[in-house]
Amino acid sequence: MLTTTLSTIRPLDAQAQAAARAHQDQLTKPPGALGQLEQLAVQLAGITGTLTPALDQATIVVVAADHGVAEAGVSAYPAVVTGQMVANFLAGGAAVNVLARSAAATVMVVDAGMQTPLDPPHPQLRSLRLGPGTRNLALGPAMTSAAAAQSLEHGIALAAELADAGTQI
Repeated sequence: MLTTTLSTIRPLDAQAQAAARAHQDQLTKPPGALGQLEQLAVQLAGITGTLTPALDQATIVVVAADHGVAEAGVSAYPAVVTGQMVANFLAGGAAVNVLARSAAATVMVVDAGMQTPLDPPHPQLRSLRLGPGTRNLALGPAMTSAAAAQSLEHGIALAAELADAGTQI
């Protein structure tokens, strides 16, 4: 699936990007004054092929998993906090939920490999688990190539599902 999907990705629409840059140059502002927003507008024009893409239906996807290197003490929080954070995302109490509400976006939370899954499972938590987190990359590969490819395939399938349901960004 991954090879097939990668073969369908087309280059950005250079004409739409040029139109977006030209439009920005006509606005009453110093060039580059909007920083990364200007670059994002050019990229979105290139992706969608239009200067004014419809971005009315937005979904923020929060993917949660634990990384094995945390056992080396490099993480600010232990793995047990992941479940607490996910529960807060699902309850609508995290900063990402506030940002989503201000942008009229929905939040989808995905368990891609939490060490300790929620108990009981939450009906709105999407499970795309690859296992109980990754291995410690300080000691070897964090995951196999097959698992990395599977994670990309999960993301591609989820993006396609959201697009089919009307999500535009």
